[in-house]
Amino acid sequence: MKKYLAQLRPFERRLAIGVVVVVFLVLNYVFIWPHFSDWGNLHRRRDAARSKLKLYQTTAAQTETCQKQVNSLQSQGEFVALEDQAVNMLRTIQSQSAQSGVSIVNNSRQITRTNDAFFVEQVQNINVTADDEKLVDFLFKLGSGASMIRVRDLEMQPDSAKQHLNANIRLVASYQKSDKAAGQKAPPAAPAATLKPATAKAK
Repeated sequence: MKKYLAQLRPFERRLAIGVVVVVFLVLNYVFIWPHFSDWGNLHRRRDAARSKLKLYQTTAAQTETCQKQVNSLQSQGEFVALEDQAVNMLRTIQSQSAQSGVSIVNNSRQITRTNDAFFVEQVQNINVTADDEKLVDFLFKLGSGASMIRVRDLEMQPDSAKQHLNANIRLVASYQKSDKAAGQKAPPAAPAATLKPATAKAK
């Protein structure tokens, strides 16, 4: 290289060196400079992989605890065959309304929801009339049974005589849904399409 440069004139020598410098800068710009961040990216990917591994190890260590929670959820609630759940809920509501002295004025069609991992939900809207003590007794005892019926929405207003309460109630019953329960067969329930009004008895 030195011998070649020595044969060149000063101007040609400067031009050759300039060309070499330009080629060197272009090669660096194309192949070297874009990869300056590779080392930092490698460290970030390594840290992310370590964090994910730690998360997986922590989750795997909790497998036994999670399984116990799943078994606990699967053991809650009353198992009733899917085709009998609507009748079972209606029967429970009607029976408790009669015991508490609450009159059921009307009810809407039931809605079935099966998107929960452990329970099937039956939703029932009813309209009742009763005094405040009987209404509280009805709702409290309705939610204490194995069917896990609970109140989701409640609207109340006094009747025209100001002696009773008219209440619109949305009730939700949760029935067990599990692989173990799926193989069981509950006794068939008698058909019951609608709730019959229960006449309140005066104390």
